[in-house]
Amino acid sequence: MRGVRWRRVASQIGRSVVVWAASTLTMLVLAVLLPDFRLQSADGDSATRIAVTAACGAGAFGVLSAVVWPLLVRLLLLVPALVLGLLVFFLNGSLLLLALRINPSGHGEAAPETAVIVAAVMSAVASATGAALAVRDDETYRRRLHRLAARRRRSDPPCPTTPGLVFVQLDGVGHDVLRDAVRKGLMPTVARWLATGDGIQPTGGDDRQTVDRIQPTGDASQTVDRVQPTGGEPQTTDRIQMRAAGLPATGDGIRSTGDGIQPTGGRPRPTHRLTPWRTDWSSQTGASQLGILHGSTFDVPAFRWYEKDRGEVMVCNRPTSAAELQRRAMLHAGDGGLLTVDGASRGNLFSGGAGEQALVLSIAARRRSRENRSRAGYFAYFSDPANAVRTALSFVAEVAREIGQSVRARLRRQRPRVSRGGLYPLVRAFATVVERDVVVAAVMGDMLAGRTAVYADLVAYDEVAHHSGPCSRDAEKVLQRLDRSLALLQRVAEHAPRPYHLVVLSDHGQSPGETFRSRYGLTLGDLVRAGCGLHVPRRADRTHSGAEARAAVRAALRRPVEEGNERHRPVPGSEPIVLASGNLGLVSFPDVSHRMTKEEIDARHPALLTTLANHPGIGFLLVRGEEHDGVVLGAHGAEIPLARLDDEPGPLARFGPGAADAVRRTHSFPHTADIMVNSAFDPADGEVLAFEEQIGSHGGLGGAQSHPFLLSPLELSAPADDGELSGAEHVHRVLRRWLDELNGPQIPLTEDTKATEDERAA
Repeated sequence: MRGVRWRRVASQIGRSVVVWAASTLTMLVLAVLLPDFRLQSADGDSATRIAVTAACGAGAFGVLSAVVWPLLVRLLLLVPALVLGLLVFFLNGSLLLLALRINPSGHGEAAPETAVIVAAVMSAVASATGAALAVRDDETYRRRLHRLAARRRRSDPPCPTTPGLVFVQLDGVGHDVLRDAVRKGLMPTVARWLATGDGIQPTGGDDRQTVDRIQPTGDASQTVDRVQPTGGEPQTTDRIQMRAAGLPATGDGIRSTGDGIQPTGGRPRPTHRLTPWRTDWSSQTGASQLGILHGSTFDVPAFRWYEKDRGEVMVCNRPTSAAELQRRAMLHAGDGGLLTVDGASRGNLFSGGAGEQALVLSIAARRRSRENRSRAGYFAYFSDPANAVRTALSFVAEVAREIGQSVRARLRRQRPRVSRGGLYPLVRAFATVVERDVVVAAVMGDMLAGRTAVYADLVAYDEVAHHSGPCSRDAEKVLQRLDRSLALLQRVAEHAPRPYHLVVLSDHGQSPGETFRSRYGLTLGDLVRAGCGLHVPRRADRTHSGAEARAAVRAALRRPVEEGNERHRPVPGSEPIVLASGNLGLVSFPDVSHRMTKEEIDARHPALLTTLANHPGIGFLLVRGEEHDGVVLGAHGAEIPLARLDDEPGPLARFGPGAADAVRRTHSFPHTADIMVNSAFDPADGEVLAFEEQIGSHGGLGGAQSHPFLLSPLELSAPADDGELSGAEHVHRVLRRWLDELNGPQIPLTEDTKATEDERAA
């Protein structure tokens, strides 16, 4: 053991020397290329003296980066995250200037702006060199990954040997979009998981595979998985994983790979199954993720809605609203959430009851405390200067990429198209680079710390698809990068202290189509005003986009409230409040304390419901009725009670199966709007008309937005016997069942139970 330890020390010293030499050489090359950076005195020095100066400067810069940089980042956690990203270059340059100042030769000198460039290049070279050396040494690579864990649980009990679960949410990626991406070769990691004839695993029927997990007695570190396809020739694969030193072992005839079980000399077998599921009427992250993490979507009628009893607009991506929605869901479901037992929540709107939280919106409005670590994920990532520089450079490149793509779309006169100017390039870069890198790094740390359940949300695709289109080339490029993130997490799982199953899912899809305003020259609010006999402005105002990524950016900038504390005091005869959630619109009359009936609306505004129902851009309306409780209204006087929708779907027929159930459930919510408006939908091309400024939208019924996916390992039980998953609450029950199967029954904690546990610990 002592010999092994000394060999490790010698190997580490050797790698440090190589990295030092590479940094020294980089500094010498930059001194030749950059006029404001020199390593010699004004009178000139010998080549040896210049080399010594470079070596000392590189060594001092490396030590400062390793020791001082983490302290600086921790102090700068009080600075908004995007500001920190911009400061990365200047901080790194300052460390280089300090390294040159303390250089024993005293000859190094650089202009401040040049120091920023030199420091960035040297950090990148040092990181690349260290990573290249570590690739050949699995044990070194494992230790390097361990250092990414921000909060290593050193004093905790030994890590369990039972498998953990990592849930990665690809925000906004629909089931059909994923299938198409696999077929086009855009997502090779997912394609390997679904390795069948056409790259797609059947979702139901006799050809679905089942898995029996066998735990040998006497050795908890070994598992045998028998994969038995039903309805075909029996095929059995025995996999024995020996986790000595945290590394997977190989067996006879089996090659252990990052993508599952690969028989030598044969074609790969699928390791995952792809299952579609259906959202509620409110097909957006606020409702879906609340249901997935907390088991309840009750009383979430849209992305934003007006609550008459409180006189306030609720917005799912507003921290105060998210915290209230989480509280209500926990009370309604009766437990703390999916992640209450040794869980971690990363980059989500809600915590899921996790003890470890980072970049979680529902806690962003609280005062910073030990329990409020919404910004700790930034430190975990930016404490490595190489990470900080790489992400900052990628951020700048993504901004330039978006500007170029936007200009190209404008020159080609692409239709449909929405405005992509202003701060949008920065928002996109944050979602596709900063948020992705920080969340993935946090999940890697959780896996290396051996946590039982981790749930993370990657919002990159959703943000780009809103403005470029769900099937655009811009969105496809994002899918490629997300696939690489999945491959990285899979590789980290091979080095984790416990086995992990990687489950990938989405919260909704996106439906294409031009905006309501673009097609008809007026917004939904203008149409409602016209129906009420109110003045309609000549120029329609733009409706702000409710993209989820914007909430993360505003929270990072310490400006989390998107639309202010919108309170509307009931004033007799006041104008209606019109809100948009994708292609779902909500009309409320704030001066009436209860939900108005059709008869009351007709008496007050005789032309309103007729104007809305007969407009070609409107698919159907939902209102309360005095005789039939709830009725669906369509064009040409169609009026169908909710109780008769199954036999007479009327305007809901084109929205497909499940639409009637979704409408009936939303009608039962206490805070459903006086008038619920769903835009028109064309089944031929799957297009809807968004009431927001989005050409890829979600939030209502119609098309791909209602059909997300669940991609799960075959080792886990089938999500549903009949292949149908309906609603986020159903998905929550499936995920909880998997946790129970792997780790025993989970004990959900309510907030009251958590408070008692905290008091007991104190």
